[in-house]
Amino acid sequence: MVGSQCCENPPGFSLSSGIGCVEDIGGLESYTTGSLSSKLGILLVSDVFGFEAPNLRKLAEKVAAAGYYVVVPYFLHGDPFTPGQSLMTWYMSHLAENAAEEARPVMEALRSKGISAIGAAGICWGAKVLVELSKLDDLKAIVMLHPSLVTVDDIEEIKVPVSILGAESDHISPPELVKEFEEVLSTKAEVDSFVKIFNGVRHGWTVRYNIKNEEAVKRAEEAHNDMLEWFFKHVRSSCVCRKSAL
Repeated sequence: MVGSQCCENPPGFSLSSGIGCVEDIGGLESYTTGSLSSKLGILLVSDVFGFEAPNLRKLAEKVAAAGYYVVVPYFLHGDPFTPGQSLMTWYMSHLAENAAEEARPVMEALRSKGISAIGAAGICWGAKVLVELSKLDDLKAIVMLHPSLVTVDDIEEIKVPVSILGAESDHISPPELVKEFEEVLSTKAEVDSFVKIFNGVRHGWTVRYNIKNEEAVKRAEEAHNDMLEWFFKHVRSSCVCRKSAL
């Protein structure tokens, strides 16, 4: 179910990267960026390497620039995966179900700050966290980027609009499994969905790319844009509809 691709191309860590700040949100240390005045929030859940990865923070800035207040909670509590560890042992001590429970006070904190519509994106391990959250209808939409640990049974329980962006080369969620996800979602008329498999990329391509590789950057940006389009459709539009109703 899990493999070395989750651990490939580990990022360098930098507390000083990004233009946002680290603060307490709902009891969790979180990287935040963007303006609360937008009334639109995005919960960005990291992969196994946590919220100090520069490319992840760069992605948070991109989402914020599109008009959202972005929160990247540190669900790993100072214990990101490091090369040489047993990945399965690490997973067992960082259960997605526990992170999902910790996410609920974060979402409540966002609402207390005036955020009226919340979407979420999860990367690798973070996608499993979103699955747990999306079994309720607290979120307006979710995006899973090269998900890890997600099962067909999980997909059957999703209750919110979901976009799944998979890689052609992915030992954790291979294209065959992603297509199974798509088949299940096609039977759920009440849940809007979008599924796309990116050719020529590997698991992790959306955040663990080489910034000096123009093609890698281009493919990552393609996925980022798909994510933003999903949020525009389901998060931003929900806020506009609410204002119109008022």
